[in-house]
Amino acid sequence: MKLLFVVDPLPSFKTHKDSTFAMMREAARRGHDIWACEPHEIVWHRDGRVQARCERITLTGHPTDWYTVAEEAALALADADAVLMRKDPPFDAEYLYTTHLLSQAEREGARVFNSPQALREHPEKLAIMAFPQFIAPTIVTRDIEAVRAFHAAHRDVILKPLDGMGGAGIFRVKDDGLNLGSIAETLTRDGTQTIMVQRFLPAIEHGDKRVLLIDGVPVPFALARIPQGGEVRGNLAAGGKGVAQPLSESDLAIANQLGPILAARGLLLVGLDIIGDRLTEINVTSPTCFQEITDQMGFDVAARFIDALEARLKA
Repeated sequence: MKLLFVVDPLPSFKTHKDSTFAMMREAARRGHDIWACEPHEIVWHRDGRVQARCERITLTGHPTDWYTVAEEAALALADADAVLMRKDPPFDAEYLYTTHLLSQAEREGARVFNSPQALREHPEKLAIMAFPQFIAPTIVTRDIEAVRAFHAAHRDVILKPLDGMGGAGIFRVKDDGLNLGSIAETLTRDGTQTIMVQRFLPAIEHGDKRVLLIDGVPVPFALARIPQGGEVRGNLAAGGKGVAQPLSESDLAIANQLGPILAARGLLLVGLDIIGDRLTEINVTSPTCFQEITDQMGFDVAARFIDALEARLKA
């Protein structure tokens, strides 16, 4: 099969931990053709189909010079057997425009994973609000006085932008309220940008768990990203330590409840973030942690993913 990955620049991949690379490697092992493009290479001409300037790549097995370009071509997205949208956040206007181009490609017959409509409808932090039974007290607002009132009610809170990734822009304000006004003004850009505020979860000391759902079915192991050095952020990009572990009963309860719902909405791959027994994010753009779980637990996440992709394409 011809698989087209819409990705960040290939030279930027850290192949020892990159989940998209793990997908490519497993797909190539099965004999599938690997094509790649960046979002800015997707074009739609009047009276034409959505296409992209693409490279067909061959994996070398080398850790740094990990691919060679076997072919360059303009490829209509509908001519690929599957298009895998794996561009990292931020979920900004350009990302949104790319999903609209992918939706047009779908109308032309392309099979896109995750569904571009589902990507648009599940902004990663806001999406948890549809499942209030699983989340901590939370408010989404750009009203600074509403932020102050939320802090007054809960005393120890986390503030974060809606479009961040890797722990960027996350602040904790404790009971003393130190710098709450300044942080709220900065994150909301003086009340012009919406943010999320949540009650602080002390269970973060045991890790921010990434639970992967593949076609609605949970991978049996999570990666707990444990804060280091006095940090409140467990994100690996913020220096967190990744420790794989079996899913807990509460992890399974959340995953089994959300899995079928999200799969039915066109989300083949989802990364749930769970602290303690509370859901904190639903990651749909380019969920990661494949290689860390595989390396530590011996469970081949990429193989499970390609199995699910092949099953969807045969359906």
